[in-house]
Amino acid sequence: MKSERIIVLLLLCLLVACNGNRTNMGGDEGDTIPMKYARNLTMIAHKNYTEAFIRNPWDTTMVLHHYILSPLPSSPKDEGSTLVRVPLRRAGIFTAVHCGLVKELGCETAIRGICEIEYINIPSIRKAVREGRVSNFGSAMEPSIESIMDAEPDALLISPFENSGGYGRVERLGIPIIECADYMEFSPLARAEWMRFYGRLFGVGERADSLFCEVERRYLALRKQANKVTYRPTLVAEKPYSGVWYVAGGQSAMGILYHDAGADYLFADRKKNGSLSLSVETVFEVAQQADIWLIKYNQSTPLTLRQLMSDYPSFAHFRAVQTNHVYGCNQETSRFYEETPYHPDRLLADLVRIIHPNLGIKHEKQYFYPIE
Repeated sequence: MKSERIIVLLLLCLLVACNGNRTNMGGDEGDTIPMKYARNLTMIAHKNYTEAFIRNPWDTTMVLHHYILSPLPSSPKDEGSTLVRVPLRRAGIFTAVHCGLVKELGCETAIRGICEIEYINIPSIRKAVREGRVSNFGSAMEPSIESIMDAEPDALLISPFENSGGYGRVERLGIPIIECADYMEFSPLARAEWMRFYGRLFGVGERADSLFCEVERRYLALRKQANKVTYRPTLVAEKPYSGVWYVAGGQSAMGILYHDAGADYLFADRKKNGSLSLSVETVFEVAQQADIWLIKYNQSTPLTLRQLMSDYPSFAHFRAVQTNHVYGCNQETSRFYEETPYHPDRLLADLVRIIHPNLGIKHEKQYFYPIE
């Protein structure tokens, strides 16, 4: 029966996503909420509740989770679904990126617990933790069960991982777990579109829809402007860690961003959605001729070229180093991970500023700065 149920849910998910058809559940005919980019999310609006289907990104023949979002104490709860009382009033949020989005949607007071405060660069949330208004659950991988129980959250927003084996003791608490699989989407706008789902969790669906429309408008306008150029400088990204150089695949969100910003990304031909683990020698062979080099890093002080050379003296021969086109983003001091997943327009503007300075792009955020 369980396998049959999963197949039915999958067919429903595919049907409404592809054809925009209506569904009937408990006699209440619902309307599909159109999604323009997201592939792993389908939502259906009913009279008194909303259904959300999350497709398993690691096995697209399966449904990862089926939610019923309802303001009522009970609803037409389908077998195998999770009932979530909305709007959420006391949410436990395990990731910095979702904290940032909830704050931007005007629902910061609903954040009652967080994980790994050391990665959250939002002053108001850090202050709330210090004052005891928001609980610190500790590590996202091994959160404090006692702290979660004390916070009494009405839902937990957690990023799922492939072959994780579930959520252990957290799962046994009986608190609805919202599986935030947005990071597995195939494009920057696809991930950003998930804000429409999170907006409905917190009762601000229209606000989230409006915000996404504005993000989309800005992104597409920037992409159109950047792709009018005839010259596309070559670009490489990141740096080695422990003898391995992780680079974005050509079909990943970052790979697409590099292309949309008007760059000739040197690993665009690696058709992968996600990162690639390559040997330092493999990347060196390609990267030394790159016009632009972008590096994300984490440390208390700005990265310098001297630090780069001390690890790998051969970096001195890189064209980008010789022409002063090396740019770094310090993720420890910036809000890169808290902002850019739902604001790819801001990151795209920053990349266009670097890749095509002659376009004169003006924007409010800068994440990458020249490495001295």
